[in-house]
Amino acid sequence: MLDSRAVSERSRVSTRSPRPSRRTVLASSATIVAAAVGAPGAQWQESQRYPDPRIEILDPGFAKYRINSAKVERLATGMRWAEGPVWFGDGRYLLWSDIPNDRIVKWEEETGAVSVFRKPSHFANGNTRDRQGRLLTCEHDARRVTRTEYDGTITILADSYEGKPLNSPNDIVCRSDGTIWFTDPPFGILGNYEGHVANPELPTNVYRLDPATKRLTVVAGDINRPNGLCFSPDERRLYIVEAGLTPRVIRAYDVIDGGTKLGLSRVLITAEANGTPDGLRCDVDGNLWVGWGMGAENLDGVKVFNPEGKPIGRIGMPERVANVCFGGRHRDRLFMAASTALYSLYVNTQGAIGG
Repeated sequence: MLDSRAVSERSRVSTRSPRPSRRTVLASSATIVAAAVGAPGAQWQESQRYPDPRIEILDPGFAKYRINSAKVERLATGMRWAEGPVWFGDGRYLLWSDIPNDRIVKWEEETGAVSVFRKPSHFANGNTRDRQGRLLTCEHDARRVTRTEYDGTITILADSYEGKPLNSPNDIVCRSDGTIWFTDPPFGILGNYEGHVANPELPTNVYRLDPATKRLTVVAGDINRPNGLCFSPDERRLYIVEAGLTPRVIRAYDVIDGGTKLGLSRVLITAEANGTPDGLRCDVDGNLWVGWGMGAENLDGVKVFNPEGKPIGRIGMPERVANVCFGGRHRDRLFMAASTALYSLYVNTQGAIGG
């Protein structure tokens, strides 16, 4: 494994999070709320009957996870490309990224209110929480991983490896030991829509960061454009979407050496032609809930696989789903960041802790 000589010196410095004016927040919020009842996505219709026909049972093993009196709900719309949902149970709200609009958006469970949490966000993509409850964010434009402290200041955790800038950190998870794992494909530097044009100086690695020692290491350097990632409930496996292949695949890596390295990997899931797995999370039974699609009606949505990689269920959606997370009071509500909108569905399972 390669070790970073040092995480950038700037990782030791906290800078205050940009605070948009009240007028900016209200204006941005109005845009999102108005879109929920306006033209964008206006063709959306909730199911008029139970069970929701969007929730398909592909294998009998999925039947127990479908709640027959629950349906897909659209919570907000008006985004350009929604990504990186993360649940804050202590505040009963969800945050997610709207990458091209350079903002992180907030939805409140108690009231349904939608507002702008942070703008600019440096074209934030993936989000999660560390084991102290702080927000961790991958930022395309700044090409870094940050932590939002309790007082709102932002600490840079990683922005370079061996003296070279990261590509554009994409998705992120935190292990129970506090270490932070993230993928670093070049998507945010391929154009100016979700970041800015730049030449990559590093391979498309997967990294492990130990916040206590500030040591950054490459745990997987053999993946062509790694994208979404998540741990199995027992943290013995790390699942990583390999986006640089056609068709895309989801790899399963053994986590070894006390959670410090990755061992052997195998292809667990191979996408069908034009299928596009993106972000993913595990439930407590080890099933993978994967954002899926590529603009085709029979592909867009969420596909569910058992731990052996067998497809067992599908949630058909009107838009491609980029990423998912579990939340709600009992971690039994699946939130889906889907292109221009945020959706949710109650399910009869719970998200694995840390997802």
